[in-house]
Amino acid sequence: MIFVVNAGSSSLKCALFSGALERVADAQAVEIGGASALVADGARREVRLADHGAALVAVLEALRVAPGDLAAVAHRVVHGGADFDGPRVIDAAVRARIDALGSLAPLHNPVALACIDALAAIAPGVAQVASFDTAFHAGQEDVVTSYALPAAWRDKGVRRYGFHGLSYRGLVEALDPLPGRLLACHLGNGASMCAIRDGRSVATSMGYSPVSGMTMGTRVGEIDANAVLRIAGEIGIDAAGRLLNNDSGLRALGGTSDMRDLPESSFARAHFGHWALRQAGGLIAVLGGIDAIAFTGGIGENDAEMRGRIVDGLKWAGPVAVHVVAADEERQIARETAEILGMTPPPSPA
Repeated sequence: MIFVVNAGSSSLKCALFSGALERVADAQAVEIGGASALVADGARREVRLADHGAALVAVLEALRVAPGDLAAVAHRVVHGGADFDGPRVIDAAVRARIDALGSLAPLHNPVALACIDALAAIAPGVAQVASFDTAFHAGQEDVVTSYALPAAWRDKGVRRYGFHGLSYRGLVEALDPLPGRLLACHLGNGASMCAIRDGRSVATSMGYSPVSGMTMGTRVGEIDANAVLRIAGEIGIDAAGRLLNNDSGLRALGGTSDMRDLPESSFARAHFGHWALRQAGGLIAVLGGIDAIAFTGGIGENDAEMRGRIVDGLKWAGPVAVHVVAADEERQIARETAEILGMTPPPSPA
């Protein structure tokens, strides 16, 4: 079995897949380090989880999985920098590079690394694989990824990376036939868009970090750099980081980060839709037009009004196919792990 681990700053989302990549079970740990709880088999129970290592032990116990049952462990790692263009088997060098990239994703890479280390102790000898959210965008041209900064800063890694790559790669795998010019929209609490040509990312709305681009559930999206400097100057860098990442977006505009709780006429929904169109227009221009639009993510899959608002706003691009694709990052991670380890699933029955 392949054990997929998707670690957040205070949460853990896990899934178990068979060798044929069939989802066997799911479990989640939330509020790790605080008033934590474990959700498995549809039931929630309060349990003390001091850290991600303790949460992993609890999840495996809840799923009734012994370390010896695992053929591989697969991790979602948010930031792979410019180093990784695909999944990697985790060895000492890969682990060290993930650690070094921690400053680029301080809420995610360190906890992913903590899970890697914890599982190395829990299940020694079991292969671990990292799938990177940035990898799908790694082939973009320098003119796309570079900020207009002095070379010294660009050489330090201050550039556009893009995120939600695992979602976009899974979306590309799901579409058959695959449109040549695709506008992909991952709309959820974190939201981004991606211009995909012949299955490859050529531009995306997120940049150096997942805070840029569209209006999101709690992230500010597009904002002038001098506005950030003013905010940081008044309240300090750490407080400014929390404001831009955790207390902005829909939460700041409408009082909630959940789109389902916002009236269709609300300013927050209008803002989200406006900036979706602003981002989409630029991406369509890069592609020279589009053949299809694909929506995924919680909002993209379930909010028909917002999908319609975006599609209507893009009628100028011509009549195109519109797809709704269920997001399944965990299956994509499991697939990448199976491929890199040569764990080819058996053929489907005739």
